Amino acid sequence: MLQPYIKAGDSLLEALPHWSKRQRWAFSLALCMALFWLPGAAASTLNCHKTCICASNIVSCSKMNLTIIPTDLPLYMAVLDLSYNDIQRLRSEWTPFRLPKLHNLLLSHNGLSFLSSEAFVYVKYLRYLDLSSNNLRQLDELIFEPLVNLEVLLLYHNKISQIDRSAFVTMINLQKLYLSQNQISRFPLELVKERSRLEKLNLLDVSSNKIKILPIDELQVLPAWIKNGLYFHNNPLLCHCDLYTLLAHWYIRKLNSAMDFKDDYTCILPGPQKIQERVFDLSGYNMNCSTFKEKDEEAFLEQRMVLICDTKHKKMSKTWMMPGNVMVTHESNQTATVLKDGNLQISPVRVEDSGTYTCIAMSEAFNETIYVVLKVHNFTMHGGGETLNTAYTTLVGCLASVVLVLMYLYMTPCRCFCCPDKGKTRGDDSIHSSMLSVTPTHEDPTLKAELNRHVEFIDSKDLQGQNGKLNPNGDDDDDDLDAEAGSLMKGKRKKSVAESISSVFSDTPMVV
Repeated sequence: MLQPYIKAGDSLLEALPHWSKRQRWAFSLALCMALFWLPGAAASTLNCHKTCICASNIVSCSKMNLTIIPTDLPLYMAVLDLSYNDIQRLRSEWTPFRLPKLHNLLLSHNGLSFLSSEAFVYVKYLRYLDLSSNNLRQLDELIFEPLVNLEVLLLYHNKISQIDRSAFVTMINLQKLYLSQNQISRFPLELVKERSRLEKLNLLDVSSNKIKILPIDELQVLPAWIKNGLYFHNNPLLCHCDLYTLLAHWYIRKLNSAMDFKDDYTCILPGPQKIQERVFDLSGYNMNCSTFKEKDEEAFLEQRMVLICDTKHKKMSKTWMMPGNVMVTHESNQTATVLKDGNLQISPVRVEDSGTYTCIAMSEAFNETIYVVLKVHNFTMHGGGETLNTAYTTLVGCLASVVLVLMYLYMTPCRCFCCPDKGKTRGDDSIHSSMLSVTPTHEDPTLKAELNRHVEFIDSKDLQGQNGKLNPNGDDDDDDLDAEAGSLMKGKRKKSVAESISSVFSDTPMVV
């Protein structure tokens, strides 16, 4: 049989002594009010006298040992401070209605470990959110999707180790993001890289995490207004010269991220000992990295060149001065013009465009001067290739000439004493003997006997009266020579064309 439903409050009233009905209701009302007034009690309402401090549009409930957020928050509230409490979970129903004027929400030092995916649905107009010094471990996909107007987000001093790549993708107005003192091991490049970065983000702090490797190449090409607010000191980075070059460049440009924490940029040297070293000391004995120097811009004739005024702050008015302190104006008849983004375009480039260009950037609170050195080569980019080809051809021609000279000096026909046919019988029929020797190809005993003699060079003083003819004995007269020539003619020696050619090219003396 079903029993009638009896409320807990009715049972409590029945247990009381036989009070009048009016007394029982008064007791119940007092008990409920006591429960509402207890700090941290469930479903507590806002009390501007005991649990919170209300000053105009500011509500401060800091250090009140709250476990949940009070209800019945005023719609006119612009700042809500709930820091230093014990609110460990931020559920979707923490406010059941929209708070259109709430701009600042502070939830630091609460031990907060859970964020509902719908926790910020009714506070879309937040511009400042402080979730620092809590126990958050991960940031899920689109966790901050409703916060399209947020400008500052504080998440430092948590236990965050995982960040979804789309966690901040909808925060198009975010300017400052603090992620320091967590357990992040991957640099969130998607936040600053072109085409995926948040366009208004000018400060990203990932210092004091567990990042070992940085995307150096991607960081080098970032504009100066992003690098000026990019902090990654106090991470266990691996030492290498590219890291030193990156920070040395930033320091020369006087970027805040390198200037303010110069001594806090450290890295781990290679080796089993894992010695920690200051990055700016890597140019010394440890790794001997080259000292960084600014590179000049280079251009070629008739080229279109754009000089970038890479300022440390965004949205600054820029004025350019050409070499010789000539101001670039729209009215002047110059090849240089200032583009809409403040950069300087030179088209076409001429030789006289070489020199130092000055960009003067100004804003209401900051001024900056940037110098850009332009070096113009005295040829076009295509002509430079032709010049290179001509020089290469000339070099090859010179080398070929040297080779031909060496071949002429060392590969000419050698003298008889070095000929490979030395020792063969005279008169052997061969192409070599007929070409390089004056020896007759047909054997004639008489001719062989006549030619089988030695030739020697004698001093010119012993040749008087010889009429230019050689006298091997030094005392024979002209008649003996004529007799010898006659015997040669009797041998019917016929000179061939080859022997005539051989006599021209051979150094071997011949007897005639």
